[in-house]
Amino acid sequence: MLDAGDQRHANRPQQLQPSGWPRPKGYANGMMAEGRLVVTGGVVGWDTAGEFPSDFVGQVRLALENIVEILTEGGAGPEHLVRLTWYVVDMDEYLSSLKALGPTYREVIGQHYPCMALVQVVRLVEPSARVEIEATAVIPNGS
Repeated sequence: MLDAGDQRHANRPQQLQPSGWPRPKGYANGMMAEGRLVVTGGVVGWDTAGEFPSDFVGQVRLALENIVEILTEGGAGPEHLVRLTWYVVDMDEYLSSLKALGPTYREVIGQHYPCMALVQVVRLVEPSARVEIEATAVIPNGS
């Protein structure tokens, strides 16, 4: 019998970790979930006035905050995320920002690490954007 805390955890997406594989840091190899799907488009790191911070980490923070707002609108939270796909215009900029990205991610999303993919692109639709993130979340049945 699951207690209330175990039941709440059981309703969350579950990470899939094949036996013998190295454990990834900061993301999951796979996720499994049942429920209602919440999907975002490509979300950039701008504010409500359409202004971008000049720095990469600032743009990531706003993109993640914007994703959380969209999730909230759909009745979901960061804990329901099953996938994030990041598009960056400069892989070296991303890699050189990793030390600051970890705390920023945890402040906005928490200790939840869904599947993630990172793709370098030539440019994004918004000329000032340095990063764009797509998100997929699953709200458990009965929530």
